[in-house]
Amino acid sequence: MISNEKMLMDLDGLCRFASVSVPSGDPEAPYGKEVRGALEYVLDLCEGLGFRVKNCGNRIGYAEIGQGEELVGILTHLDVVPAGDGWDTESYAATLKDGKLYGRGVSDDKGPTIASIYAMKDVLDSGTEFKRRVRIIFGQTEESGEWSDMEYYRATEELPTMGFTPDGDFPAIYGEKGIAVFELSMDRSIAGLLDVAAGTAANVVPEQARASLMGTDGKPAIFEARGKSAHGSMPEEGDNAISHLMEKIAESGLACEFARFYQSCIGFDYTGKMAGIGFYDKESGPLTLNAGILALTEDACKLLIDVRYPVTIPLEQVVNSLKQRVEPFGISVRMTEQMDPVYMAKDGELITKLMHVYSQITGDQSEPTVVGGGTYARAMQNIVAFGPMLPGRELTEHQRNESMLLEDFLLLRTVYKEAIRALACE
Repeated sequence: MISNEKMLMDLDGLCRFASVSVPSGDPEAPYGKEVRGALEYVLDLCEGLGFRVKNCGNRIGYAEIGQGEELVGILTHLDVVPAGDGWDTESYAATLKDGKLYGRGVSDDKGPTIASIYAMKDVLDSGTEFKRRVRIIFGQTEESGEWSDMEYYRATEELPTMGFTPDGDFPAIYGEKGIAVFELSMDRSIAGLLDVAAGTAANVVPEQARASLMGTDGKPAIFEARGKSAHGSMPEEGDNAISHLMEKIAESGLACEFARFYQSCIGFDYTGKMAGIGFYDKESGPLTLNAGILALTEDACKLLIDVRYPVTIPLEQVVNSLKQRVEPFGISVRMTEQMDPVYMAKDGELITKLMHVYSQITGDQSEPTVVGGGTYARAMQNIVAFGPMLPGRELTEHQRNESMLLEDFLLLRTVYKEAIRALACE
């Protein structure tokens, strides 16, 4: 069995790629050189471990072990959200400090990717007879929301029979809310803002925001605000800097139509109630709304909001209700991204096997859950999110100082090894 020390070194090597996915137009590196470098890194690693590997048109890659007609898929991603500023450790590295691993991607999703690779190696070296092949698939656009890598894979490669993505929570996730990103636009001539800069991605709670508008003295008045970053699927875990910025502008008494709209329809409400979309169902809970990016173009003031809607609520209902609420403020609505909900029987074979493995190793008897996060489980049939985050752990993905307890990272290797054995060898 290869040592955990070697696994940690390989994680550090992968984390050193600043693999933010950005379309480049270069067929050799369609999502940027850093993402391409991360793909080459894991393919070389897997080939060295004795796996069968393939680079699929530089858009996606995979590594495979075992035998059998059917295929177990492990869907991971090598891209990350931008690191941002203010880290206490090097952002693009895996640093062990006080029992925790710090670095962009250590929990989302480079750490789980490396743990899955080593789990596959452990099963391969155990001599266990395979009934299905196991293929780990390395995506490159999960965080950007583009997902053209998975579209390419589906069009050109064999699809798994079943599998998991190590990019969510334990014990197992049998449902994911629908995702829709909306661009809310107001004509710049009436918005009242001279300049604005806030947010890095629709699915990240913004930590900083800055704007200027004309003061009563005829000079620009500058406003700044700070908050706390968090994943956009859990806006309640953060503190939205755009909301603080709009509150300051509204309280200043200066004329700003966009701030008036924001205070009326969004404010500090992350349930969507103020925006007219406060939907809820008993299967997946309440809708969530994150105001992720605020920016000015030549003609408009634009706000990107990330909406995670309950699994039983039709998307059309969300769209129509949002438009009805915001259009009277001079806001136009355009949906820029959308992913349907995932909803799988929680007593089916896949969930049952994964739950058994998890509970046997951890002793945790928790029930499978439905979440707001969007994972590659949406990319193919019969794929569910399985880990890496244990119940009760601090969620730091998409934040500065992203981290994972060392003991949790090492546990992933064991859990994924037994999950692979259960799905591919039993």
